[in-house]
Amino acid sequence: MKILQFFQYAYIIFAALFLWDAITNWSVDRNRSYMSLLFVALAIFMFFFRKRFAKKFQDRDKK
Repeated sequence: MKILQFFQYAYIIFAALFLWDAITNWSVDRNRSYMSLLFVALAIFMFFFRKRFAKKFQDRDKK
């Protein structure tokens, strides 16, 4: 279960890296920046999805 929590927070790290990539490439290549922003949104979505899924899984084990 600890491994799943690690991967849950790895999505936030990837979101930060893609955000940094989008900001640094904004003036050079806007299409690449838009793609990086899409990955930022996807990583944040996956973080909250995995967090909710882990909570449901943990609550199910308690019952």
